Amino acid sequence: MSDIKKVVLAYSGGLDTSVILKWLQETYQCEVVTFTADLGQGDELEPAKEKAKAAGVKEIFIEDLKEEFVRDFVFPMFRANAVYEGEYLLGTSIARPLIAKRLIELAKKTNADAISHGATGKGNDQVRFELGAYALNPDIKIIAPWREWDLLSREKLLQFAVKNNIPVEMKHKNGGSPYSMDANLLHISYEGRHLENPGAEPEEDMWRWTVSPEKAPNESETIEIQFNKGDPVSLNGKTMKAHELLAALNQLGGKHGIGRLDLVENRYVGMKSRGCYETPGGSILLKAHRAIESITLDREVAHLKDDLMPRFASLIYNGYWWSPERLALQTLIDHTQNNVNGWVKLKLYKGNVSVIGRDSATDSLFDTSIATFEDDGGAYDQKDAAGFIKLNALRMRIAAKIKK
Repeated sequence: MSDIKKVVLAYSGGLDTSVILKWLQETYQCEVVTFTADLGQGDELEPAKEKAKAAGVKEIFIEDLKEEFVRDFVFPMFRANAVYEGEYLLGTSIARPLIAKRLIELAKKTNADAISHGATGKGNDQVRFELGAYALNPDIKIIAPWREWDLLSREKLLQFAVKNNIPVEMKHKNGGSPYSMDANLLHISYEGRHLENPGAEPEEDMWRWTVSPEKAPNESETIEIQFNKGDPVSLNGKTMKAHELLAALNQLGGKHGIGRLDLVENRYVGMKSRGCYETPGGSILLKAHRAIESITLDREVAHLKDDLMPRFASLIYNGYWWSPERLALQTLIDHTQNNVNGWVKLKLYKGNVSVIGRDSATDSLFDTSIATFEDDGGAYDQKDAAGFIKLNALRMRIAAKIKK
């Protein structure tokens, strides 16, 4: 049918990619190499390996990428305080460039002719995977089954799976089509089923990582995060690797009902989509990072970062992680983090994260002698403010005189 003899498939072992594996073998009559990334999604990866073996796959790659994911993708994103459309912490978006990178590397290693993914033709992930792949290998061939086959619903996928004896985990107590889910160390997402009605409340038993705020402990918990050049390096005095620290924050946030989000977002392909997200550790980290920046960043640098942040977030959401503009912005953002060092104390309580203290022994720009409401001993001459105000009001005073 084609000149494609070998394909590297981004494979989770779930419904979509299990069907795709069989479909690729039947449609392209090609050898399929599976790649499963351990990004901290929490699922046991052995079943994916066994499913691939049962499907006749000879080259199976299962890789622990948790540290690389958090250190080289999540933390650089959080240095920018990136939030898409005011709420979404980009948990799915930030995982795609790493997966695309490994797909390209494995295609080269195995002498594959193409890569394949399970993203639908309606979603953002197809764009993210493929923009990343083309940026890293402009000549790569990409197979996107959702844009080729006629299995255009989850019910049809289930029928195909049953027909071909493909085992599928039913992730919903009432059976039928499962939620479309994505998980990694930063978040877990849910789409589909009754969530496609934006007026329908999410089912409580859908959530996997967080307790409801109502069922969270009645006692608050105080934690302390230490930062070095904008990245968290220790929690409650214990130095940790990047992925260990985020995992610990996830556990704390989930325990206290922190990080749930119900969002209608604007997809890059043009449609609106409703999704629910759990990002417990990320929600804590964002609050903490902004707190340490508040005491260590120059005012205009901080405001410049806030101006650039929506653009930076959109680049990640839309799949432009490997683009020259994202790399240029990252260089600027990373430069701003050189003095973002110190600690932040936070209180976790029933879905809320409250900053209760922050300081930097080496880089604090907070000058008590100037900011005090008490006698500052001449550190700040309040009379200077009169001229400052008059000069800044000059253009408005001139305009007001004309109006008279």
